[in-house]
Amino acid sequence: MSTFNAVIVGADRLGNIPLLLSEHNIRITHHVSGRDASHQRRTMQLPTGTEMVILMTDFLGHNVMKAFRQAAQRSGIRVLACRRSVCALKQALDQCGLCENPACQPNCIKSQTK
Repeated sequence: MSTFNAVIVGADRLGNIPLLLSEHNIRITHHVSGRDASHQRRTMQLPTGTEMVILMTDFLGHNVMKAFRQAAQRSGIRVLACRRSVCALKQALDQCGLCENPACQPNCIKSQTK
């Protein structure tokens, strides 16, 4: 199984989340709290090499979440949305199967390029 490079959006602290992600072969390349007003821009670009965006929904405003989802969609990048807890993230990862299973929605969405 290959390693995925992920950007995490939301939450000030990640706690044990990096350990859980490493067990699923997911490497955190960037963590963005989402508090900065510039994170709400519609023309946002994700860092080069990003293969997955993980949104911590209980720590994000709707505009920030929308901006990151749109940026991921433009780039054809996977989006995983869940609450900021190890249990919620583990459940979302288990259900998602890293987007191999289309029935895993709404937690995981394989973005389509236009």
